[in-house]
Amino acid sequence: MNIRVAAAEDYAAIAKVHVDSWQQTYQDIVPKSYLDQLSYDEKEALWKKILASRTKVYVVENERGQIVGFANGGKERTGDYSSYQGEVYAIYLLQSYQKSGIGKKLIQHVTANLKEQKLNGVLIWVLADNPSVGFYQAIDGKKVDEEEINIGGKPLTEVAYGWSDDS
Repeated sequence: MNIRVAAAEDYAAIAKVHVDSWQQTYQDIVPKSYLDQLSYDEKEALWKKILASRTKVYVVENERGQIVGFANGGKERTGDYSSYQGEVYAIYLLQSYQKSGIGKKLIQHVTANLKEQKLNGVLIWVLADNPSVGFYQAIDGKKVDEEEINIGGKPLTEVAYGWSDDS
């Protein structure tokens, strides 16, 4: 496995992982109609724009050089959590690569980049019903907050986990 900073031309592979991982991970959580309408084209446009903005996105490649996961982060978006200046915006791995230690390495790359930007303390939002929620607890994420959101007409709970600088 190789983790590197994404290049501009990686947008299509990142979009594929984004859609496929949502459809795999959330199939029993998010309404099927919502998952079915997820589009590679829409996600390609999103990631093309993100990569053009020079935001650091980290990708993980398998032994064949295929992108099988990614993560990115930046400044905490709400300003509501003074102890958490940084935020992991996204971390996605194809299901067959989960539970292998790659997620932890991706988080480490993103959080190191946030520290370089002097963004102290890191927050991540995750659906409470996500089967990987234990991952965030296992890497010492502390529950900071929760809120109700709506995805595809279904009310869901999203939980914020945080890490202080000493974590």
